[in-house]
Amino acid sequence: MTKDFIIDSTFPDCPIRNVLARIGGKWTMAVLYTLDKSGTPLRFRDIEKCNSDCSQKMLTSTLRGLEADGLVRRQVYPEVPPRVEYSLTDRARSLMPLLHQLMDWAYHNLHDIVTDREHYYGQNWMAKQRTKKW
Repeated sequence: MTKDFIIDSTFPDCPIRNVLARIGGKWTMAVLYTLDKSGTPLRFRDIEKCNSDCSQKMLTSTLRGLEADGLVRRQVYPEVPPRVEYSLTDRARSLMPLLHQLMDWAYHNLHDIVTDREHYYGQNWMAKQRTKKW
């Protein structure tokens, strides 16, 4: 069992926390979007180029988690050197319209959300967030 698999002892049959643990990962939506936008299978380096601020370790971990959940298909070709390509599964393709809606919502609401945060936390909050090292 991994850290992305959550069982709520109060509601063990509720799928929401479990699914959101994966979808809410820092790089999950970016990787899914990259694969969706390409429309064709991509190699690791191609995904990495589109998400250049994601480390190799995090990208590998994200792809493995998505593969484990049946959202990404990993195709290994018996060549020398080995060629590996990643693509979305039907399950992931069924999720993409929802993720596109979420991204649109975020795009249209980000300014107001940041304004509300600055009001709540103080005017210097955003400046501090920009300099924060995650």
